[in-house]
Amino acid sequence: MNQQSLNQKPSEEEYAGDAGNYIRLVPEGDIIDILLAQGNQMTGLLASFTEEQGSYRYAEGKWSLKEVAGHIIDSERVMTYRLLRFSRGDQTPLSSFDQELFIPPFDNWTMAQLAEDYRAVRQATITLLRGLPEEAWTRHGTANHSSITVRALAYGCAGHELHHVRIIRDRYLR
Repeated sequence: MNQQSLNQKPSEEEYAGDAGNYIRLVPEGDIIDILLAQGNQMTGLLASFTEEQGSYRYAEGKWSLKEVAGHIIDSERVMTYRLLRFSRGDQTPLSSFDQELFIPPFDNWTMAQLAEDYRAVRQATITLLRGLPEEAWTRHGTANHSSITVRALAYGCAGHELHHVRIIRDRYLR
């Protein structure tokens, strides 16, 4: 595998729409190393919250901290599903997903369950990325009516998490 694909952030031609908001948050460097470091930080962050803190909502109608964590986890699942399909050359357009449909169960989970699920999903993401052949990283597919590359989806996973960790630090830590 060529380090170039892992170390080079996607160009603007590799994605459209909201994906750029997340990709721009990711620092330069090897995306697998970034995801590994980020995974260690997120696991520690989740472990630092009590059950009471996990149920906290900073405003009426906003997600609880547990729901935010669940959203991060499920969004990574969706993004890596897309990444897998596109990396294998599947050109079937994939639809968007209604993130609200994925939220309901998480307030019933413990913080330890969320941390365990997060670790499993992140490890699966890293394993998938490590096994990609060089040519897969720049393959395009269509998701949510927009063209995006496998590399952009990998960076999108990291950037989406960074976006939500910023919200957690700004609005949930008291």
